[in-house]
Amino acid sequence: MGFIARLGTGIKRGFVSTGRYFKESWAELKKVRWPTPKELRNYTLIVLVTVLLMAIFFAIIDLGISTLLEWILG
Repeated sequence: MGFIARLGTGIKRGFVSTGRYFKESWAELKKVRWPTPKELRNYTLIVLVTVLLMAIFFAIIDLGISTLLEWILG
């Protein structure tokens, strides 16, 4: 079998497997249990509070390190 024939077969197989990939992905998405609006609000609030607390934590650490370096380096 020549190079061009093998190339055509590979391209055709690629399109078939791409189509199968999207078909199987769609089937998997149908199996997902999506959160209710109330759950989504709760999860969003948890994430926002966690991010805020982490930002405060790192700001305090940064301030402490900056103050310490300023004190050491004078």
